[in-house]
Amino acid sequence: MKYFLIAGEASGDLHASNLMAQIKKEDPEADFRFFGGDLMLAQGGTLIRHYREMAFMGFVEVLANIGKVNQNFKLCRKALTEFMPDLVILVDYPGFNLRMAEFAKSLNLKVYYYISPKIWAWKKKRALKIKKYIDKMFVIFPFEVDFYKQFDYKVEYVGNPLIDALKAKEDSLLTFTKLQSKYSLSDKPMVALVAGSRRAEIKKLLPVMLKASKNFPQYQFVIAGAPGIDKEYYDKFLKNYPGVSVIFNQTYSIVKNAIGAIVTSGTATLETAFLRTPQVVIYKLQYLTYLLGRLLVKINFISLVNIILNRLAVKELIQTDLVNRITDELNNILTNTPYREKMEADYEEINSILGDGSASAKTAKIIVEDLKKIEK
Repeated sequence: MKYFLIAGEASGDLHASNLMAQIKKEDPEADFRFFGGDLMLAQGGTLIRHYREMAFMGFVEVLANIGKVNQNFKLCRKALTEFMPDLVILVDYPGFNLRMAEFAKSLNLKVYYYISPKIWAWKKKRALKIKKYIDKMFVIFPFEVDFYKQFDYKVEYVGNPLIDALKAKEDSLLTFTKLQSKYSLSDKPMVALVAGSRRAEIKKLLPVMLKASKNFPQYQFVIAGAPGIDKEYYDKFLKNYPGVSVIFNQTYSIVKNAIGAIVTSGTATLETAFLRTPQVVIYKLQYLTYLLGRLLVKINFISLVNIILNRLAVKELIQTDLVNRITDELNNILTNTPYREKMEADYEEINSILGDGSASAKTAKIIVEDLKKIEK
């Protein structure tokens, strides 16, 4: 059967690639075309547009790149029309994907959504559009089931695919000693810097992280390089920080072996919790986007860790005076043992909530079984 997938950022590439791997187990003849990234390409099929050309963040950045955005829509519509898949699978990335869902339905294509957009945070009325254009929604947080019930829309809770990704890599994670040897790290305890997967995030947040690192000479700071971002981009920020390393393709190993982490709000906060590393969460937007967000976002927290637990388990620092506040919180994480232990206990609760690591397999089985029913 033919599958057309759309993932617009690094996390989507990861989860879509794992889903593709499981679909191939259920449907060995699966034919994939997709908007996505290198991990999806490794599963086979045809990559039409890399997410590097799609990952625009915030109202201001989208406006600044409106020409590229429109080109991507045009290319996707053309690809869908030519391929006419048995199923369109959308992965998060709502601004683009919901428009493409409407177009796909105009072609009478079946459309499934894997990983619900976070419309419970803002733009809740998008649920009505989802109900209209999405034949089946797979959600990854238990509270999303009740959220969609408000709109009389039944969804499938399959567990969290981050656990799938972590379990798949668990045996291949490097120890601290191996990281030291392979990447010429020092003996100092390590602090992980996870600055996001988009250039715009890195540009805003990595300088702040680096300035804070100056206050901790007894530790070494290691940047987890984002997939799709070249080393030269990071080097521009590191001219005055010769002791800071950037390592690619080892994010989980870096975070797992770190004594603490400074993490950009997003999926990485949950990954850090799964790896049991105490963290401080930060975020910064264009000022106009920040003001709009304050008006529109209707949740109490920005970190997925806190959202899931519905309480402040990890400190969230947003927008202003970040260097000083990061320094204070990181010092607390690194030196206050009861504080660390409380955070680690909260992480255990998170892990007990979010499934057994079979989200991709469950979703793939449902997808292929549904399509086989249609064939009959």
